Amino acid sequence: MSAFRVLRSLEEWKRAFGSGQNPSVVSVGNFDGLHAGHQKILRAVIERARADKALAAVVSFDPHPLKVLRPDYAPCLLQTLPQKLSGFSDLGLSAALLLNFNVHLAAESPEEFVRATIVETLRAQAVLVGNSFRFGHNQSGDARRLQQLGERFGFAVGVIGPATIDGEVVSSSAIRTCIADGDVAHAAKLLERPFGLTGAITRGAGRGSKILVPTLNLAPEQECLPKTGVYATETLVNGNRYRSATNIGVRPTFDGSGLTVESHLFDFSETVTDGRLEVRFWQRLRDEKKFSGAPELLRQIAVDLEQARAFFRNFDQEAAAKKPA
Repeated sequence: MSAFRVLRSLEEWKRAFGSGQNPSVVSVGNFDGLHAGHQKILRAVIERARADKALAAVVSFDPHPLKVLRPDYAPCLLQTLPQKLSGFSDLGLSAALLLNFNVHLAAESPEEFVRATIVETLRAQAVLVGNSFRFGHNQSGDARRLQQLGERFGFAVGVIGPATIDGEVVSSSAIRTCIADGDVAHAAKLLERPFGLTGAITRGAGRGSKILVPTLNLAPEQECLPKTGVYATETLVNGNRYRSATNIGVRPTFDGSGLTVESHLFDFSETVTDGRLEVRFWQRLRDEKKFSGAPELLRQIAVDLEQARAFFRNFDQEAAAKKPA
């Protein structure tokens, strides 16, 4: 399989793939969170592209269109752009056309967008979208309009129904609500993976080492953050993954003010003061609260760590039970 490529303009795509070659099967959207519904569409793209011997491609936008058109109504994003692009690659797509969303692109009619991007640049044989798909100036185009344009320009259109989990339609807005409420377990179900925060390691106040529970502190890059509290997590550092317990909060016991993301990694004894972290959230354990002082806090931390370990013991047992004999 050839390496996944990211192209950032129509001209760059044409230079990369040439004229008259490399037809594509494509989907178009923001894909914030790359949740189960998005994955359903993109796996259909990959399957169709494989059958048609075409590029499996996706068109997405940066920044999110609402940040340009209606910034006061723009949602907090579930992923950073690098996370989203990495997710495209992991799914097995061949390439992403990442378009800068600006007032000029927003002004394109549905026909102008299809002609310039879908037909003349990507040379799409098929376009697969969700049934709520909208595109073009003032979102005037929908799946039916895309089908009409497909008939005119000679590409097939497939409309993929939503993904449902236990009867619930999966959506980015539902996942944002889960994250804001701290229900990271349900968010993981809708995402088909745990919600992850990424960012640089930062220096804390040093209290963790003094009370014998050292932590690694993360400066998160994401716009959406889980509700303050303590969570069972996994932390990725220096290419290794560790089970962990993570506190998101303001350290009220010590009259803190700034929000911190602090993780205690199990079976980890390295001294790390810089680099990058990723923290993946599996289960909420409790709310953040203020304690009378360090001794009471330390007793609660011991409880938190045991609860996190117990969660992962149960997780491993359930995973082992699901494996075929």
